[in-house]
Amino acid sequence: MLDIKNISFSYDKKPTLKHVSFKIEKGQNMALIGESGCGKSTLLKLLYGMYDLDSGTINFKDKPILGPKFNLIPGEDNIKYLAQDFDLMPYITVAENIGKFLSSTNKTKKQTRIQELLEMVEMVEFSSVKAQFLSGGQMQRVAIARVLALEPELLLLDEPFSHIDNFRRNNLSRKLFAYLKKQQITCIVATHDGADVLSFADEVAVMKDGIIVESGVPQKIHSNPKNKYVASLFGDVNEIKGKYLGIKSEPEKTLFIYPYQLKAAANSNLEVTTKHSYFRGSHYLIEAVYEDGVLFFESKTAILENTLVYLK
Repeated sequence: MLDIKNISFSYDKKPTLKHVSFKIEKGQNMALIGESGCGKSTLLKLLYGMYDLDSGTINFKDKPILGPKFNLIPGEDNIKYLAQDFDLMPYITVAENIGKFLSSTNKTKKQTRIQELLEMVEMVEFSSVKAQFLSGGQMQRVAIARVLALEPELLLLDEPFSHIDNFRRNNLSRKLFAYLKKQQITCIVATHDGADVLSFADEVAVMKDGIIVESGVPQKIHSNPKNKYVASLFGDVNEIKGKYLGIKSEPEKTLFIYPYQLKAAANSNLEVTTKHSYFRGSHYLIEAVYEDGVLFFESKTAILENTLVYLK
């Protein structure tokens, strides 16, 4: 459905994107993850046709996506882009913002669609409130509903939950991505938080310095990250040599181990001394020191400072 071949782009002399290529099929959810400034947002804007490529091609359903040199108004009819600034009209209501691009020929159908989207983003009680009086998170939820109104074939979301409270974002993301799957709407999400994508992405592309450094299914990338940068996008990570984990064949190989993967043992090659216990709700994150530096592991209970613990 979307075919990106060897695209490069720069705002000035320094390249922002370098030789990026990937494909995405209809109905797939793809996540672009990486640190701030790695090129995620720029890539989404290029896919929407907001900029002209330096080189390479972008094809949507075998039709090239071209920038402002070729199109007075960027974007394709069947592609919707949600920017980080939301782009709502402040002086009209939430319902009017959501229905802005819906046809008024059948008013009953239009109102039904608006109500459906209000319920999805949990904004029914704010339907008559003007956008200027909403919080950042509420604006973001309205913006999500608005880009869904016409059921695009391709949806481009730039940090779509960044302003939404954690207690609400989890439920909203489940509802949103279930809806996209049901409607077979292809979606590309840019985010800096890899943990966000594990439950919904069919494929993940990890970006750094304008290039895709790793791509594949999220389970594989999470379980076998190629370097610390990739692993760190999914949370805290330890760098531990194989000799401490009993890997005799590769004692000096560096492994990337998440805190939850380390368990207390009666005896092992990895002997640590605890320093701090951080309460995380369902568990404690324990900071400890060992021969090669600092590491973190999880425990169901707090552990006193300077306690000797064996891990495996």
